[in-house]
Amino acid sequence: MRERSVSQQIDAVVWGIGRVLVQWRIASLYEKLIADPKELDWFLAHVVTEEWHAQHDAGVPLADMIAARSAEFPAYRPLIEAYAPNWLDAVPGPVAGTHELVRALDARGIPQFSITNFGADTWAMFRPTFPVLDHFRDIVVSGVEKLIKPDAAIYALAARRFGLAPQRMLFIDDNAANIAAAAALGWHTHHFRDDAAALRADLEARGLL
Repeated sequence: MRERSVSQQIDAVVWGIGRVLVQWRIASLYEKLIADPKELDWFLAHVVTEEWHAQHDAGVPLADMIAARSAEFPAYRPLIEAYAPNWLDAVPGPVAGTHELVRALDARGIPQFSITNFGADTWAMFRPTFPVLDHFRDIVVSGVEKLIKPDAAIYALAARRFGLAPQRMLFIDDNAANIAAAAALGWHTHHFRDDAAALRADLEARGLL
């Protein structure tokens, strides 16, 4: 284990959640409901898309989104309306290897937090199913705050909430734009590319593990 220099000392680790700690794949939900592969591909490209879902992360309630989309694609209303009650099927499991790192950091007494793009409605469904988040001291949820990464305002809010300067925190995220925004504000960063071994090596190099 390497000692951390004073100038580079990191006092806390701040995680993204989707595609860092948990898989997120809308197709996992609709593969169970649409048998024709071509229709499934078209539906995911034009009707229930990640871009459409992003407005939920920004604070729009699922009910409003589903009503508007159903009016736009009335032939697909039953499938669109299936999104909310079946949403947990879109998060099929943990990202391999990262939960072990959360637990290892916790064992070393490293404070951990999260900034996540997550809708308020889906967060209420998801949070009770994911006990690894119990290791986090605070979680900033975009849909609750109506601020969304990579907006600088959500990082400023997080720093105030966590009580630490950006220069004292390591931010881990899978999205390059989110990483660039954090780095521009002075955060230490790790761009996660579905490689827990690389993340562990980085944490060790920084003296966190």
